[in-house]
Amino acid sequence: PRSLHGSILVGAAAGLLGLLLWLALLTPFAPSADTSPWTMQAFFLRLLSAGLVVPIFEELMMRGFLFRLALQWDHARKKGEAEPLQQALDQRSVNEVQPGAWSWPAVLLSVLAFTSGHAVHEWAAAVVYGLLMALLWIKRKDLIACITAHAVTNIALACFVYTTGSWQYW
Repeated sequence: PRSLHGSILVGAAAGLLGLLLWLALLTPFAPSADTSPWTMQAFFLRLLSAGLVVPIFEELMMRGFLFRLALQWDHARKKGEAEPLQQALDQRSVNEVQPGAWSWPAVLLSVLAFTSGHAVHEWAAAVVYGLLMALLWIKRKDLIACITAHAVTNIALACFVYTTGSWQYW
């Protein structure tokens, strides 16, 4: 619903904020610093994956599908429907959800799903990052900002790891 350029700019800014939050919350729990560096080939393959594939897949899955499915389930539950999950899965389409629509259960379920895809030592950072992405979806009302933010965070994290030699963060 908003301009593409605005979504990319807001997403990039949120991505840099996300990097700062991720590093701040991961530092106390990161594995020991004597982690071996990756080969250049492995680094660039991971950079491509983390910068292009992961942001698109995770944001389409977490905010584009799961968040909206959870919102429909929550609405059906609040209406007192007998089988709210069944209603959300079989009788509704996530495309019916208005961009930016939300509920606390939808936020929490999407954050929990996002967090579960990360290593245990990353959970604090993943919870806060998931909340940041949910807020971005709610406020910006589009997935482009979320995908851009996720890509910027992952690429900036890769650059941080490479330049500082802090391989334990990745």
